[in-house]
Amino acid sequence: MIQIIDVVKRYHVRGGESTVLDHINLQVARGEKIGILGRNGAGKSTLIRLISGAERPTSGRIIRNMSVSWPLAFGGAFQGSLTGLDNLRFICRIYGTSTEDKIPFVQEFSELGKYLREPVKTYSAGMRARLAFAISMVVEFDCFLIDEIVAVGDSRFHEKCNLELFEKRKDRAMILVSHDPGFIREHCQHASVLVKGKLTSFDDIEEAFFYYNAHAAEVA
Repeated sequence: MIQIIDVVKRYHVRGGESTVLDHINLQVARGEKIGILGRNGAGKSTLIRLISGAERPTSGRIIRNMSVSWPLAFGGAFQGSLTGLDNLRFICRIYGTSTEDKIPFVQEFSELGKYLREPVKTYSAGMRARLAFAISMVVEFDCFLIDEIVAVGDSRFHEKCNLELFEKRKDRAMILVSHDPGFIREHCQHASVLVKGKLTSFDDIEEAFFYYNAHAAEVA
């Protein structure tokens, strides 16, 4: 289970502090799939980064009793001067898993060809996203964090991502952020809505969308 307990996240801005997340609480059980709804700037991606461990909360606790992925398609943790292949080796060492048996899948899935042996700093944003997703699929996690993953690549690549994530790993827990209502309805069991830094959770997804639409015009 993942437990988010009374989490606050503030950032220093000109003139003081901005509270992005204000005493957030959420639980995610093994195999559970939860959608996070909120307008742009509401703090959805911040919440995902906190759950992944990429950032720390200002206060509160996040307890992870299962392994959690980095945000899928997020390449911000790559070392730019290393090649894609060297980044794969580095990440595998961090997670204590073998590398050589992972290379063929990453080569095929990422479709980077010769660029897999070029420095990541030369990649486009799409290339970095494809590499990040491919590596995410070779390091197995109990819970996957998905931040607008449907935006990666073309429709054919979307199908590859859907097969690997939602079919082959359908037994895993997932936390999904998306502006696509159909995506949330298709893949999630429950949903939570972020408005003005507050998170409201719903067992029924349609109730979550009703609440989201009713508060869509409110500022974050």
